[in-house]
Amino acid sequence: MDERRPVIREISRRYRMAGKKERGEILDEFMKLTGYQDRSPAAFVLRYSGKRVRVGSRLVIEGDAGKRAKRKRVNYYDEDVRAVLKLLWPLMDYICGKRLKEALPEIVPRLLQHGEVKMSPVVREKLSRISAATIDRLLKPERDKLRLKGRSGTKPGTLLKHQIPIRTFAEWNEARPGFVEIDLVSHEGGNSRGDFIQSLDITDVNTGWTEVEAVKNKAQVWVFEALKGVRKRLPFELLGIDSDNGAEFINRELANYCIKEGITFTRTRSHPKNDNCYIEQKNYSIVRRAVGYRRYDTVEELELLNKLYGILRLYNNFFMPSMKLVQKIRNGAKVTKQYDKPTTPYHRVMDSPYVSQKQKEGLSRLYESLNPAGLKREITRLQVKLERLATVPVMASVTMQSDRVVALKASSQLNKAPAKGEGLASLVGV
Repeated sequence: MDERRPVIREISRRYRMAGKKERGEILDEFMKLTGYQDRSPAAFVLRYSGKRVRVGSRLVIEGDAGKRAKRKRVNYYDEDVRAVLKLLWPLMDYICGKRLKEALPEIVPRLLQHGEVKMSPVVREKLSRISAATIDRLLKPERDKLRLKGRSGTKPGTLLKHQIPIRTFAEWNEARPGFVEIDLVSHEGGNSRGDFIQSLDITDVNTGWTEVEAVKNKAQVWVFEALKGVRKRLPFELLGIDSDNGAEFINRELANYCIKEGITFTRTRSHPKNDNCYIEQKNYSIVRRAVGYRRYDTVEELELLNKLYGILRLYNNFFMPSMKLVQKIRNGAKVTKQYDKPTTPYHRVMDSPYVSQKQKEGLSRLYESLNPAGLKREITRLQVKLERLATVPVMASVTMQSDRVVALKASSQLNKAPAKGEGLASLVGV
């Protein structure tokens, strides 16, 4: 069109001043020069390009047939869809669009079944077709409104360190459930003096199934007892344990227990920080996001943390989809990462051929009895109660805008159960 403009400007003047017969000849000439195949649009361009129309005493409008008026596009995903997403996003712990898209087909029918949400058939149909990019676009204003790094308390354990092998993956079969990474998360709140609560975090490499239990301190006896308790709750057989080099793990009691039970026990290298990448990610996404960075050191806080973790294990393992890195492709300085389809740890366990049918049936019955909105309300209630118990402020170097504080503010409407006949939708006017 840019090359045609000078030709159109010159020939259109002659065309408007010419008679009927001359116009036909000019039009033929114009079509040869510009490549127009149809006489009607070519004549329209010549008739109106450069035509000046006076409007009022001062304003003169000059036509440009090469331009088109922009049509206002009607958004297919309207405010009704945005309102439902704004409701579901806090319920699903503010996950990204890729994970939320995969959760919608499962979470929406479950919420409708429990009367937690109301939506029209049209909105439900749109949610079944929505893309991850559209979800992120619709939720961007909410994410912008919600725009802590802790210190490591691990002390190397020298006892048995050279007898416990560094993990080389030769002894591990990560294609089946049962090989876990373990770590402790300290709740010292910036003040490492005295005893304070530790959270034992355990995650399965294959399925992403995560269990957390709080202990009064990092003494070997408490960590060992917590580990045995978590083992009983796992929906699969414990086959391997990989820990860091802390003395709470590298000790004779745990080593003898693993030998007796036929459990592979390995440790990470001393300095590389990505050896335990699976558990380090869960330390933040589950523990820190749930309880933050405050100091917890009382019996009441210990009991409350374990109540919270008991609800979190159901919420995260049964309803929170996660993505696993399949491969990394390096092309020069560029690294392309490929992930699998987001799915929940529960579904990964159910799809595994290594888990017994009896265990799967028990998990299925438990899953059918759960209400994700009810679990989220209980989590928020316990978080608020824990927030009130914690009297020692966070260390000054850590920003107060932690994800947990923001999440508590944004999801404050979820603290109370809906009245009879009302679901979560009634709280936002959907």
